[in-house]
Amino acid sequence: MVEHLSIGEIARETGRSIHALRWYEAQGLIPGVTRDGGRRRVYRQAHVGWLRFLGRLKRTGMSVGDMKAYAALAARGGATAGEREAMLTRHLERVDGEIAALAEARRLLEVKIAFYAEWGRSGRRPPDPEIPPELRS
Repeated sequence: MVEHLSIGEIARETGRSIHALRWYEAQGLIPGVTRDGGRRRVYRQAHVGWLRFLGRLKRTGMSVGDMKAYAALAARGGATAGEREAMLTRHLERVDGEIAALAEARRLLEVKIAFYAEWGRSGRRPPDPEIPPELRS
């Protein structure tokens, strides 16, 4: 396994553009990037996993500001493990809330789809669907 990766190599491995990687670094989201004698960025294999982790945080809706705070804590090392755990726990609670809200919205869509399917089968508009109490707003 190659330990030192150029920006082009890490771009290929992570599916991010070189421009995005430079932006991530400028934002302080990629700790530990060094430079070689020609001032070119040098990444390590660990950065691949880190960037994939950041992508998952982004996918779960974590803000760039929160990712910056998390990266700053990570750069300070093991002494911040408790703070990082607390931060990720809070984020997980938000994600769980979003998942619950999406599940409710999905159930409502199922009710409406069933309504329109019945209408299509019968050729007549059925009575308005009964919306379960937990889905009423």
